[in-house]
Amino acid sequence: MARLSFQVQHTDSTTSARAGVITTDHGQIETPIFMPVGTVGSVKAVAQQQLLNDVKAQIILGNTYHLYLRPGTDVLEQAGGLHRFNHWERPILTDSGGYQVFSLAGTRKIKEEGVTFQSHIDGSKHLFTPERVMDIQRSIGGDIIMAFDECPPGGSEYGYARKSMELTHRWLDRCVAQFNATPDKYGYTQNLFPIVQGATYKDLRKQSCEYIASKDAPGNAIGGLSVGEPEPVMYEICDWCCQLLPKDKPRYLMGVGTPWNILECIGMGVDMFDCVMPTRNGRNAMLFTTQGVINIDNKKWEYDFSPIDEELPCEMSRYYSKAYLRHLFKAGEILALTIASVHNLCFYLWLVGEARKHIIAGDYATWKNEMIIKLKTRL
Repeated sequence: MARLSFQVQHTDSTTSARAGVITTDHGQIETPIFMPVGTVGSVKAVAQQQLLNDVKAQIILGNTYHLYLRPGTDVLEQAGGLHRFNHWERPILTDSGGYQVFSLAGTRKIKEEGVTFQSHIDGSKHLFTPERVMDIQRSIGGDIIMAFDECPPGGSEYGYARKSMELTHRWLDRCVAQFNATPDKYGYTQNLFPIVQGATYKDLRKQSCEYIASKDAPGNAIGGLSVGEPEPVMYEICDWCCQLLPKDKPRYLMGVGTPWNILECIGMGVDMFDCVMPTRNGRNAMLFTTQGVINIDNKKWEYDFSPIDEELPCEMSRYYSKAYLRHLFKAGEILALTIASVHNLCFYLWLVGEARKHIIAGDYATWKNEMIIKLKTRL
């Protein structure tokens, strides 16, 4: 058992992009990386074999809030942790549930002790404290677990953002204490990542980055973005944080985003990304392709028998035609959701893989700028 390690292998000459390797007890992760979101222990409409063989996923996410509610920690502990429960033998990251609690604005109450909230399933009341969240994530068994934070809404006033950040820091101290006081449950090392907050205020972000960096965690996350702020502001904040966070630790930008968001933020020095966008958009008939964005519902694809994306190294994307996938959506066939989700995830993993190649080749900036123009094209 060993603490997570990170090695920077290549850096781009004209941007802050870097290619590296994260090593965990469940295997290595080549960065930059996109992590499919498996909220309740599964990526929606996608089987684990498809994640391995088609998507080529190196790490997936689980969510503390959802897994706590169902199946519950008793089931997960009896199974031997999430890896054994869902038969995923590669690394897993667990989100603390802070964002999900944030989204329950109508029922939550935030206090120094923690957050009380009502279940979205049955309305039952629950309390998440930093200590409880650490214990739940120990039971889930992720290789990387996240500190419990408060995620302030976009556009928060300075006073609220400062108090929220300070609360997040105090909660972090409690997370670290509880994490250090409890052993790994399943015979491999878990790793705690703290989360930078501070809304859109540069001085708060600087203070938060410095506080988080002082914990000497194996990796650090940037939270509180993509919650309503304009895209240029998101980029500015991300750039601020990457300049301040340690260069020898992986940087994880939480919940972001579009393919072009990811490429821009890789250029700032981000190593890890997650987002529900590829699967959510896929289930709603929006496909990301190497040539641009497709709304497969459109009539223009009715007689297009060409592959969904013949340039993507994904069997489903090359095997099925645009016309057939459109037909499946129009017919309400469940297979449509799987094909579209697998395709979009394949695209995201291909994209970060190509970014890695161009970082190593030394032409990342040129490739990125050309690729973003193409990716934003509406076909």
